[in-house]
Amino acid sequence: MTISDASQNNDFGSLIKQAWQQILKTIADLRLAIILLLVIALFSISGTVIEQGESLAFYQENYPEQPALFGFLTWQVILILGLNHVYTTWWFLSLLILLGTSLTACTFNRQFPALKAARSWRFYQKPRQFEKLALSGQVSNKSVSSVIPLLENKGYKVFQDNQSIYARKGIIGRIGPIIVHAAMLIILGGAIGGALTGFLAQEMIPSGTSFQVKNIIEAGPFSSSLIPKDWGIRVNRFWIDYTPNGDIDQFYSDLSVINNQGEELDRKTIFVNQPLRHEGVTFYQTSWGIAAVKAQVNNSPIFQIPVAPLKGDGEGNLWGTWIPIKPDLSEGVSLLTRDLQGTMMVYDKNGDLFTAIRPGMAIDIDGVTLKIHELIGSTGLQIKADPGIPFVYTGFGLLMLGVIMSYVSHSQIWVLQEGDRCYLGGKTNRAQVTFERELLAILDNLETANNKTEK
Repeated sequence: MTISDASQNNDFGSLIKQAWQQILKTIADLRLAIILLLVIALFSISGTVIEQGESLAFYQENYPEQPALFGFLTWQVILILGLNHVYTTWWFLSLLILLGTSLTACTFNRQFPALKAARSWRFYQKPRQFEKLALSGQVSNKSVSSVIPLLENKGYKVFQDNQSIYARKGIIGRIGPIIVHAAMLIILGGAIGGALTGFLAQEMIPSGTSFQVKNIIEAGPFSSSLIPKDWGIRVNRFWIDYTPNGDIDQFYSDLSVINNQGEELDRKTIFVNQPLRHEGVTFYQTSWGIAAVKAQVNNSPIFQIPVAPLKGDGEGNLWGTWIPIKPDLSEGVSLLTRDLQGTMMVYDKNGDLFTAIRPGMAIDIDGVTLKIHELIGSTGLQIKADPGIPFVYTGFGLLMLGVIMSYVSHSQIWVLQEGDRCYLGGKTNRAQVTFERELLAILDNLETANNKTEK
């Protein structure tokens, strides 16, 4: 290799090093982190405003092309950009990773060096060094040792080297930003891990039936191991408690976790904010409905007819069904109800209101006896697995701790004894007025002690 080749290699290596340093500097820039936070917040808001995980028909109905919402937001735009599942799109996860990279670079490039500088101490050896401090003063004093008790009473950790003193307190304030960055990284890691390995499902299950999780709305690429395959859920019973004026007070689901052989593994009655958790999967009580009605015509066997939700212009829910009263299904009556309290409206074959009936009652209509035995409710369950949640909660706890720690002032004081003059000065990163009063109080105490000694 010639001298010229070696020189070119050195120049190339220098360019690579400079480029890498520039990239790190850009990534660690606080302005970039703030911009990323704002962009992430903006898309998070869109994920809150735009319904997530709905069907294609839902978006086509609610976000039509004519007229487009805000002039541009149509169902096609939502699907192309992935705004129907914002938090699991590749670009949203990329933003989280880029923010995490920025925080990591900032931590190692700025926060750790700042902590290292705060933990190290150096002594001033010349009076002119105090001129660069915003707060400094001098008093007549015979011994630098007289300053030490005053500093220790203020909570300072004191280091002495002959006639020079360095004192500091509030080092925890320098650790706080590092804790904040670490907490945000843990939160980001939990969010990314949950998006990649978690899943979300919804089920509407009639009381008395069993099911396995199948109606999955969202699922990460590595979520298959969490989706239950060797166990399912049996809805033992679903019921609603009503207030005296007829409003819903609370609805409950008695659930059993069962294996593939039907053996019960766990059991719990859930209601709103009291879910069932099993093997990392959580079952939330979210809604309810009416699944079926059990009826009997004359002396026929008791049969079960499905009940469907009806759309109406009025307020509240409405369910209805058609019950045949002839063996050839040529005639029947309509049954409408609003809730599980039991009151049902019966309409004859002409669509006219015939009577109201409750479970256990029988009526004679069109030459037959119709008996309603039971209304069967259905429970709406949201099923979720998110392994990142413990990390997110831990990160938020550390974030609050780090923010509190960051408010602690990091204060430094230098003292130099030269002859009969004592030079004292210091600086702090916040609470400037409090620190100034503290420093002046130390100077006053030294002056007072010196006057008493002279007398």
